[in-house]
Amino acid sequence: MISIRSTLPLRHVHVSRLRNRVQQAKRALTLSSVEGPLHPPLETRTLSEYFTSEILEKHSSRPALICRNEAPHAHQGPPSRNLGVTTHLAWDFAEFDRHINALARGLLNMGVRRGDRVGVVMGNNSAYAMLQWACAHVGAILVTVNPAYRAHELVNTLKLVGVKHLFVVPHIRTSAYVEMLAHALPEMKNSRPGDIQDPGLPELRNLVVVDNKGKSWARLEKLGIKSAIDWREILMWREDVKEKDMQRDISASLKNDDVANLQFTSGTTGAPKAVSLTHSNLLNNGISIGRCMYLTDQDSATYLHYSTVLMSSLLLSSPQSKLTCFPVRLVLGNLAAWVHGASIVYPSEVFDPVAIIDTVAAEGCTALHGVPTHFINVLAEFDKRKAAHEHPDLSRLRTGIAAGSPIPIDLMKHLIARLNLVDLTNAYGMTETSPVSFQTTPADDITKRVETVGKVQPHVKAKLIDHHGNIVPVGTPGEICIAGYLLQKGYWEDEKHTKAAMKKDEAGTVWMHTGDEGIMDEEGYLRIVGRIKDIIIRGGENLFPVQIENALSEHDSVREAAVVSVPDVKYGEVVGAWIDREPGSSDSREVIRDFVAKSMNPQNAPTWVWFLGEEGTHDELPKTASGKVMKHVLRKWSKDLAHKDIGRVNGRVGKL
Repeated sequence: MISIRSTLPLRHVHVSRLRNRVQQAKRALTLSSVEGPLHPPLETRTLSEYFTSEILEKHSSRPALICRNEAPHAHQGPPSRNLGVTTHLAWDFAEFDRHINALARGLLNMGVRRGDRVGVVMGNNSAYAMLQWACAHVGAILVTVNPAYRAHELVNTLKLVGVKHLFVVPHIRTSAYVEMLAHALPEMKNSRPGDIQDPGLPELRNLVVVDNKGKSWARLEKLGIKSAIDWREILMWREDVKEKDMQRDISASLKNDDVANLQFTSGTTGAPKAVSLTHSNLLNNGISIGRCMYLTDQDSATYLHYSTVLMSSLLLSSPQSKLTCFPVRLVLGNLAAWVHGASIVYPSEVFDPVAIIDTVAAEGCTALHGVPTHFINVLAEFDKRKAAHEHPDLSRLRTGIAAGSPIPIDLMKHLIARLNLVDLTNAYGMTETSPVSFQTTPADDITKRVETVGKVQPHVKAKLIDHHGNIVPVGTPGEICIAGYLLQKGYWEDEKHTKAAMKKDEAGTVWMHTGDEGIMDEEGYLRIVGRIKDIIIRGGENLFPVQIENALSEHDSVREAAVVSVPDVKYGEVVGAWIDREPGSSDSREVIRDFVAKSMNPQNAPTWVWFLGEEGTHDELPKTASGKVMKHVLRKWSKDLAHKDIGRVNGRVGKL
């Protein structure tokens, strides 16, 4: 039996509101249609207004940003108190604000104007954090770009939205972004700073380089990349300049429905599309996420760990709490913490389980966010420490978010039991919904928190529909559709795809058709079944990969599992399972198949099982930079291996 308890005091008003949300379940549903509460009201201020009048006003002396791998004075400028820390960068909100405004003035000085798209290719660092707010202050649109993109993907993405100003780090792991761009855009190399002229990116004018390695400028000078501008030259520390008045006037003129951020869909099945998110989208979703986690000003003053799109480590925390988070750092990570007066801590630039465990222990983090893959790796690192008789202190961990892709029930239980994440919440969403639309809370019982993604968020509507658009009864699978403030403004300059995904009903409500399959219960809790296109139709019966993956994750020898359809002559499609085994395990395909057959209806048992790393198979699951398994790639691999009769379980079903 897993004990659920709260380790930190909670503000009664939030607990009361969230428990009232649970009590609404007493009204049993018959159809899969729900609407979140309308209180508290939506925030109508812009991001810049909220930062100044709410965050800075109430929390100026509290920790705001901790970067454990950056020097205390990384951006030069006037001396900083640095929270008394001498080993790494550590700012309170007042110091953070000083840096944000220096950057905002610098952006205006170098020609950034309202509506300009400002691209960012970075891991976790203070420059990214500054840009997130500085762009909002001057009405520029922050374009967050996947650091895993290769040259052609990067250029095509920047061109798609007309990025005019690009901020990059020279390197992340094996990716050398400036050199990559110089090779792809030869005219950029010899352009003057601030006046890039290259037909490959006709709108690009500025290339600003944030030296994350400390030695990159010598390399860039050697390569003769004349257009690159040193980040430190952008910052304007003086306040007696015209740019200060410009910033004030622009900020005052902004509207909460102005687009503040462009995020790209994962592109696992096609070309990425740019999702347009407004001040209202981002701010209100960050507020709701933090409330579900009980991030309040009553939490203890520690930090919290977050990560980039790659779960590159990032710590968030309310003024006295710490939290680690992975996907969608802009909202799930940064905003969910900052809007509640919390601080962000970056343990490392990119995902590093060793740094994450070290930081959680050193900083006393109270929350941890991630997708299943990242959680699995953190658990493995924790177990490695225990086996070596090390005892990292994770006792302050209590909450966080499990999201990004459906999390196996067994993994959720392990996170609660082994990492002390007793108040861990489960969430569901997509980039187009800012991103979170459903989330559990610590007030939900353990079964709901490990088996569902909770109830619909405040000011959000949701329904599950069949192929004809009819709302399905509770307990029946249907496509998840979302409506409310959190819907994107549309795909950037892409009316065709916007209309295909966002459809208005007879009452005039616009619904986002997610393409995800879910089942809602009588209380309004949602269980994710999977992507509609990933459903396996075996002999006319729908089988849901997520349910099979959940069953597989219960097996002691299975570290991670991914399930896809495999073509079959007799049944049309059968189940194929890709297994990442625990070190030292050697269970056979037959053992795996029998385990599923006993756990579920036998038709869910895999006909094909592939163990990663075995002869003839691949070593790793194909994943996006955000950790999601690319099922379309797995389906191709599976078809190819099945055609060679590799991976068939004895007791076969059909034959290709």
